[in-house]
Amino acid sequence: QLQASGGGLVQAGDSRGLSCAASGRTISGYNMAWFRQALGKEREFVAALNWNGGSTDYADSVKGRFTASRDNAKNTMTLQMNNLKPEDTAVYYCSLGGVFGSRVEKAYMYWGQGTQVTVSS
Repeated sequence: QLQASGGGLVQAGDSRGLSCAASGRTISGYNMAWFRQALGKEREFVAALNWNGGSTDYADSVKGRFTASRDNAKNTMTLQMNNLKPEDTAVYYCSLGGVFGSRVEKAYMYWGQGTQVTVSS
């Protein structure tokens, strides 16, 4: 089970860190990713890490502002979001078990409950 947390209401330009904790399953050996879904829109890729965190992939819209990392020993993944913009407003989801390099949600096997991030202008 994956549980994302850390969402909330922030102002444009602020920073926010999201966490994803896994329980009942080790994240070691699995590629992981963050997706987000804005109201009325399809879920979209945000960031991905390969199984050991040595490789990352970011959507162009967040590159340079967001940083994904993982701690396999703690069974957690984080998404540090800087310089947030109103268009970053969405429910953020963490996922596990996909093919690194794939940016489609169906490539990932396990999903957690999302956490809402709202960025006010």
